[in-house]
Amino acid sequence: MEERQNKLLKEIVESYIKTARPVGSNALCEKLNCSSATIRNEMAVLENLGFIEKNHISSGRVPSEKGYKYYVDNLMKPKELSGEDILNLQTIFSNKELQLSDAINRCMDMISDLTNYTSIVLGKNSKENLLQQVSIIPIGNNKVVALVCTDKGIVESKQFNVDPIINISEIVKVSEIINKMLFGTPIDEINERLEFEIKPIISKQIEQYETVYNIFYDAFDDFVKNPSNIHVSGKSRIFNQPEYQNANDVKKLVSKFDDENLIKKIDDSSDTNDIKIYIGDENEFDDDVTIIKSKYHVKGEEGTIAIVGPKRMEYDRVVGLLDYINKYIEDLESGEGKK
Repeated sequence: MEERQNKLLKEIVESYIKTARPVGSNALCEKLNCSSATIRNEMAVLENLGFIEKNHISSGRVPSEKGYKYYVDNLMKPKELSGEDILNLQTIFSNKELQLSDAINRCMDMISDLTNYTSIVLGKNSKENLLQQVSIIPIGNNKVVALVCTDKGIVESKQFNVDPIINISEIVKVSEIINKMLFGTPIDEINERLEFEIKPIISKQIEQYETVYNIFYDAFDDFVKNPSNIHVSGKSRIFNQPEYQNANDVKKLVSKFDDENLIKKIDDSSDTNDIKIYIGDENEFDDDVTIIKSKYHVKGEEGTIAIVGPKRMEYDRVVGLLDYINKYIEDLESGEGKK
């Protein structure tokens, strides 16, 4: 397109993103220093090319899906983060008490808060994790929490009711045996080794060994049954956008956010960490949303981070936020970032 048409489309897209209102020619005259007639003529060209379309409730125009795609590919530049945004993200990443996976989840929670979009983190398949430690934490009233930690920083917990005749110290003793014998074992192989290696040992040392054995078997079994490590934040935030005023549209999207198999399709299987934008029918999740996502890979830990929002998404800001997270993770991988 000609330069003026590029400028005009950029103004229409960014104005509509900001206001959610169709854009008329009069609003563009001063910004582009053109007469109303010239603007109308150029808008007619853009409409004929399929980049904008008329809104049925006004004489203004709104970007089409094709227009958004052209804007993203040719006109948009990532928005620089504010000092406050940078400080908040750095505070999360520099918290040494957080595992990397937890830090990424918290960063994506923050982006969901800032943008009113839904954030998703798809962690590496838990079957590719190795056991680092299992811990037993007594919480009173004959209850314990079993914590399973992996070498990738993933932590899963499960609460159990313990028969009063069982001494908690015996459960702790079994956890110590598991840590000594099964350290470094792939998670999906743990229960087989529990059966054939750990169970014969504890049967000679613990009277109620079957009950204690089942606590650990169930804890690891739950871990393997949740292989995707899906973290979704702000499911309802996207519905603050004016696009979602229709109850049927809301119900449809809510059901998709609750469909784990559908969310797994957002996973990025590419070999690069580039930020990718899928608008409308370009994504497999929903034709009426945009998904901006990127793969991360650091210190053996892999996953996908994604933002789901309306097609009228604040593309430059979301790309700027994800780009900052990507660069920070890349610095960690290269040894330049804070450990």
